[in-house]
Amino acid sequence: FNIWQEGTVVEGGFEALADEIVRSNADFVTLSEVRNYRNTRFCDRIVEALKKRGETYYSFYTEDSGLLSRYPISDSTTVYPLNDDRGSIYRLVSQKDGQEFAVYAAHLDYRNCAYYDVRGYDGNTWEKEEPVTNIDSILILNKASVRDDAIANFLAEAQKDREAGRIVILGGDFNEPSHLDWTEETKGLWDHNGAIVDWDCSKLLYEAGFRDAYRVKYPNPITHPGFTFPSDNPDMPVERLTWAPEADERDRIDFIYYICLLYTSD
Repeated sequence: FNIWQEGTVVEGGFEALADEIVRSNADFVTLSEVRNYRNTRFCDRIVEALKKRGETYYSFYTEDSGLLSRYPISDSTTVYPLNDDRGSIYRLVSQKDGQEFAVYAAHLDYRNCAYYDVRGYDGNTWEKEEPVTNIDSILILNKASVRDDAIANFLAEAQKDREAGRIVILGGDFNEPSHLDWTEETKGLWDHNGAIVDWDCSKLLYEAGFRDAYRVKYPNPITHPGFTFPSDNPDMPVERLTWAPEADERDRIDFIYYICLLYTSD
């Protein structure tokens, strides 16, 4: 759940966040853009807001990304600490019906967003440029971020959870697309400019056995593109909602991954 600067961008945003969590009836919630503005603890504020709505959730102090659980938290860790606003990953362990869950929240590095370079915008400054369509160049630009470093930390920690018999779930804003969406079939769509790209983070996760929940349910990226950015808000001018106003920047950059103990090589 990308909470857009803790709901501060639009009037009534924070209360809307609490209402949406209640509406979702979720067991676990992963959050992006936790800021702890004005020396407040967002985790405490949202738990209290949910309590006033008759819902009990547990949380702990985090920065940038965050977690909520309906069930008591037995362990919490910082997997990838926030540094220079280049992303974070946190983890909780909780139990439901005798089964332990390790749930991770990620908000990955927003810099070096190479999927913008493909579309003719610099992935750091978002100034217009010539589209970058050479695959090696795209991946070099993408690897200049620290998104893959964060995922490597996650995989190392998640392996311990797998060995302990826990169900592992990762949810968050990756600021990077999926290799399942930039394919031969989609290379002429959404300003992909002919590029078929094995994006780093999704490949690392798939090679480790994790699966993309949305693509498992909806495997066809043409009929179900599942765009998560940009979003629409009638209360905001369009320049507040887009980074590349003259390109088709629609993409899926927010994900829920889970581990399949039994999975095929596809």
